Amino acid sequence: MKFDTPAGTNPIDRETVVGKPHPRIEGPLKTTGRAVYSYENHAAAPNAAYGYVVGAGIAKGRIASMDVREARAAPGVLAIVTADNAGPIKTGGFYVARPLTGPEVEHYHQAIALVVAETFEQARHAASLIRVDYAREQGAFDLAAARAGAKPHQRQPDIRIGDFDTAFASAPVKVDETYTTPDHSHMMLEPHATIARWDGDHLTIWSAQQIVGWARRDLGNKLGIPQDRIRVVATYIGGGFGGKGSVCSDAILAALGARAVGRAVKVALPRPLMPNNTSHRPATIQRVRLAAGRDGRLVAVGHETLSGNLPGGGPEIAAAQTQLLYAGANRLNLTRLATLDLPEGNAMRAPGEASGLMALEVAMDELADKLGMDPVELRVLNDTQVVPGDEGQTPRPFSIRQLVPCLRTGAERFGWKERNPKPGSRREGRWLIGMGMAAAIRGAPIIPAGGRVTLDGKGLVTVESNMTDMGTGSYTIIGQTVAEMMGVPLDRVVVKLADSDFPEAFGGGGQGGAASATAGAYAACVKLREAVATKLGFNSADAEFVDGEVRSGNRRAPLARAAKDGAITAEDKMEYGDLSQRFSQQTFGAHFCEVAVDAYTGEIRIRRMLAVCAAGRILNPVTARSQVIGGMVGGAGAALMEELAVDNRFGFFVNHDLAGYEVPVHADIPHQEVIFLDETDPTMSPVKAKGVGELGISGVAPAIANAVYNATGVRVREYPITLDKHLAKLPEIV
Repeated sequence: MKFDTPAGTNPIDRETVVGKPHPRIEGPLKTTGRAVYSYENHAAAPNAAYGYVVGAGIAKGRIASMDVREARAAPGVLAIVTADNAGPIKTGGFYVARPLTGPEVEHYHQAIALVVAETFEQARHAASLIRVDYAREQGAFDLAAARAGAKPHQRQPDIRIGDFDTAFASAPVKVDETYTTPDHSHMMLEPHATIARWDGDHLTIWSAQQIVGWARRDLGNKLGIPQDRIRVVATYIGGGFGGKGSVCSDAILAALGARAVGRAVKVALPRPLMPNNTSHRPATIQRVRLAAGRDGRLVAVGHETLSGNLPGGGPEIAAAQTQLLYAGANRLNLTRLATLDLPEGNAMRAPGEASGLMALEVAMDELADKLGMDPVELRVLNDTQVVPGDEGQTPRPFSIRQLVPCLRTGAERFGWKERNPKPGSRREGRWLIGMGMAAAIRGAPIIPAGGRVTLDGKGLVTVESNMTDMGTGSYTIIGQTVAEMMGVPLDRVVVKLADSDFPEAFGGGGQGGAASATAGAYAACVKLREAVATKLGFNSADAEFVDGEVRSGNRRAPLARAAKDGAITAEDKMEYGDLSQRFSQQTFGAHFCEVAVDAYTGEIRIRRMLAVCAAGRILNPVTARSQVIGGMVGGAGAALMEELAVDNRFGFFVNHDLAGYEVPVHADIPHQEVIFLDETDPTMSPVKAKGVGELGISGVAPAIANAVYNATGVRVREYPITLDKHLAKLPEIV
């Protein structure tokens, strides 16, 4: 099915099932422990062996020698896989780091061996017996020190519009500040885990993979296996946030281990191995320059960002969203990438926007302070309905842009008018109270996606798609889409996901999964409706599918009757024209936060948070709200506590487990509210929906940072905002 003109009215617009707050249909399985995650597929691998990954003990250098004799002789050991006996492993794909290396070592905890044994404990014990001597080399681990060698990157070309330097220099009010964000770890609850099994020359992996199609592609390319001989199953995923975008060392090594021992092998990365062995959100150093007239209108917008990565890796595009968020005739947007010998930097929830807004939206708050202007009004004043571009070019409009309604709605609902604009002026006992806000933007990608639907003689409709579900609600919203299209209740739809044998539907990532997969299901249902109508003797153009029946004029027939002689299956794929080039397709939001800061200790407590989101048709307000509040929790962590501490001497993340890497807990997040604005975007697909999961984190951290400033009068520009960074500057205690 080709989608190349904005959508008109269609069955989804009835919203009898779509748009309603259905609980997740797989919820009972998860709450009762019956949901089978990748590592728990015991029936598929009843006699599985266990693999234990050995990570490099240096960050840069070579393996001088590796003695595996004692390990090989240990009880239960079946095989030891190293670069010497694994066969060729290619690089490339979504992740660029080598999943198994030797003799070169590119980063700390890079996998150098897999020990396969009868039990996990035997494999772990034998791994401790491997003796490795290294030839350590000098590495680059400090982002600031690597700045001089940083270079532009093709992923984000320089943007220069107008005369930024002149406009900035001559403006009466300006901000020129540098902000830093640290490295962050995904720290998903479920570790990277895989079962691999060979059947002849065909490989099946049950693995925690966000995007099944990418996993199949990258696994095949890295191991030199034709994709048609690979099956990937990822029925349930216990969190990913970009860290399970494709195959990591667990999947590659499980496949190699299973081939070595001739039976299924299970590999799960221990928590301490994950931050240094897999990917993370890279640190940034960002310079933001904003200049405005006395009236608050921006005349110059500059955003420069620096991040680092392994050779072949890309930058954190933290300045990209600045080109889209506010008006301003003169613009400078620069992205620079330094080479570092740290673990790979890659996608983590809202890559670019999450870290970029941590700088931009604090700079906007600083500009409002200098202007003596309300931060909400400053953003409203500088709204734009077209993407800022060079003079003389035809401006590209946004498909729909409700940033101002988000700001206005949020200010009203949060009680923003009660905010005292003078920092440090509101006290409740020992607590300093402050309010902060930030605007939010996140792209709304949509990718060609397919689906397969089958109607049986009982009137049940089964939908199959390789879309995944990380607890995001994919099972439910795809089921709702099919139920709406076929005119049946949700409990008459069976949803099967996350198997590479099913039609390609992208997957969970980049805030593109929900919109893409539901559009693919829509396309398949259009074909099924046509087949059913023809079978029943209806004109498919006139037929309505309602309450388990097919109706046209005075005629009606039960849906199940069409399949009385056998099931009817239809498959199709939604493909797209140039609407995404003609319109900038984005989601918008506004985040508000109130904090209390202990005047004696500097302790920061979040009191309440509000998110207002404009993100296309909300397919299910329950699952969408869950996504947004999860993002808000992640933003709170980024603002106040999350940081991978780098040992610049030896090149590794020191706090590489959940004991040392702090994330928010229930007591840190007392009250959250989410408001969705009414919106449908006909340029996206016939479903008119967008993703929302990454909008929920975009802008949260700066809203908290701005609230802390309003409470204390202390501006911290180095995240996370910890006690040591503002305690000495807090207002005097009277």
